Amino acid sequence: MNGPRLISRRRLPPRVRTALLAALLPGLLMIGAAGAQYAYSKLKLAGRDAQATLLGGAEYASETELRGTLRIIRESPYVRVQGLGHDLLLPIDQDPERAASTYNTVQLDTVRLQARTATLLNGELYLPLDTLARGLGAQYKTGSFSLPAAAIANVSSRSGKDTDRIVLDLTRDAEVSAALSGDVLKLLLRGVTTQASSYATRGAFVPKFSVSGGQGGATLRVPLGAGAGYRYFKVVRPGSVRLVIDVGPGLPRNVARLVDEPRSPLIVLDPAPALGGSDLPLEVARTTGELLSKAGWQVKLTRSAAGRLSIAEREQMARQSQVFVTLSLGRFPGTPRRGLTLYQPSGEPDALIVSALREAQSDPLAAAAVGNGGETKRLSELLLGELGTRGLKVATQALPRLYLSGEAPHAAFELELGWPQNAADLANLLTPQRTAKVSEALALSVATFLKARLSNTVGSDGASTGGGP
Repeated sequence: MNGPRLISRRRLPPRVRTALLAALLPGLLMIGAAGAQYAYSKLKLAGRDAQATLLGGAEYASETELRGTLRIIRESPYVRVQGLGHDLLLPIDQDPERAASTYNTVQLDTVRLQARTATLLNGELYLPLDTLARGLGAQYKTGSFSLPAAAIANVSSRSGKDTDRIVLDLTRDAEVSAALSGDVLKLLLRGVTTQASSYATRGAFVPKFSVSGGQGGATLRVPLGAGAGYRYFKVVRPGSVRLVIDVGPGLPRNVARLVDEPRSPLIVLDPAPALGGSDLPLEVARTTGELLSKAGWQVKLTRSAAGRLSIAEREQMARQSQVFVTLSLGRFPGTPRRGLTLYQPSGEPDALIVSALREAQSDPLAAAAVGNGGETKRLSELLLGELGTRGLKVATQALPRLYLSGEAPHAAFELELGWPQNAADLANLLTPQRTAKVSEALALSVATFLKARLSNTVGSDGASTGGGP
């Protein structure tokens, strides 16, 4: 009976096996998992020699090859790839042939689209180079995967009602750090190259700005107008990174950077007498005064724990001041009122000399001695903006006669801190966080106002033409 013929398991001689492989190898593709066919090729990866895997007509690189260039995190059944400011999410398809098709759904930053996805070959993770290049903004062609040089590709700006906006389009992500030098915001984009350029805008808050290059990277310089603050953030899309800078009076600045240089104008804080056991006016005056004094400003209080100055002494301090602020509490029994209120004088100044000098504004000496009446409005707007950014609502009211403020030749107003007779207000008045917010807002707005005022009164020779005490 004839049975099946057994095939000998004896190994072929080495020379025969080598000759056989040499004959078959030129037309033989390597066989992998699930029957997928793939081969290896040379790859220039971010300037270094690496190995690519050809799969379904596309180039893949292994997790091992890519780890020195990108951050790769397995979140089964997905893989997260991070680099150049981008975040890519690719499914891991166990079928290599299906993974190499362009009908898969991947997520590049926040955009979902169809592209090749990740797969496993012999247990190792492989990623498609064309999909990575699409999401990262890298430069790719068969055999070469290179990262773009960090550079500014485009600069634009636009004006708005409340803020002006500057937009920098970057070829890749970069570390950004901010610093204030006087009223100039400096943003350093580390490792970014650019050519020096100046730009004019139609904005009310940023009429101009400049970009320059250096060894550490590119520097954006933005002059901030009086009372203007800033914010910046990145918008990351597949293949692009955009740096956005907003500037406007409603945006905050760092309270720790009230000023860069000490100045001599006199700031007078006038805390009203304690009311009903609450001495919040003195507490706010002390905290505000400490912030300004540490920054180099000259601050005087009309009251301390030992007592209050006489009316004559307070009038004299008001007349010598560049900023005079009365801090008080509401004091009408049974009133439903609550919250912060900013009172501004609307009538003629109490001091006749102030009225006379304001009528003679064409005289340089007169203009130096007193403000033109608009200083109180500018400082009030700054304060309202700073309080608003801290979540504090403020009512405003004009009064024809405001005691002591009428004696002040420059910016002067009264800030009412709340109403102790109102139960809800009393709870707020006793909160240290609220006291800190009011003090910081007042200190920063005063410093910002005075810095802008001083810069506007300095002549071309650098000598002050007015505004001294």
